[in-house]
Amino acid sequence: MNTATANRQLKVGDALPGFTRSCDEIQLFLYNAVLYNAHRIHFDYPYARDVEGYPGLVVAGPLLGDWLHQCVEEWLDGEGELARISYSNRGAAYVGDALHVGGEVTAVNEDAGTAALVLWVRNDDGATLVPGEATVQLGGGLRP
Repeated sequence: MNTATANRQLKVGDALPGFTRSCDEIQLFLYNAVLYNAHRIHFDYPYARDVEGYPGLVVAGPLLGDWLHQCVEEWLDGEGELARISYSNRGAAYVGDALHVGGEVTAVNEDAGTAALVLWVRNDDGATLVPGEATVQLGGGLRP
């Protein structure tokens, strides 16, 4: 699906389409295996609950960051480049949670051909678990 339209004018307040994801036990296990992350809160439910005090298996923070990156790349749709991204895990997400990933254009620099974005991962309660920021270099059909 193309999310960027040829010759689309960007302006402050434009929303990235975003998406909703939910991580299951298998995805979480495999993701952490690739990262060599053996922290038991990601695969051992009794440990996560009884020792660490979490209500469920904790979704890995880097996976949430990867979803922010994916949100930007899908929105660019090959019509620009992600120049910089940063995020901070501020709240825990758990297996089975519906997590809403999105963003918004916060600044456009016509001279440089760049745009600044604010990004987020939010839970169903609307709490921002992972705030982020990105800068994109525009090209192709996206322009300031």
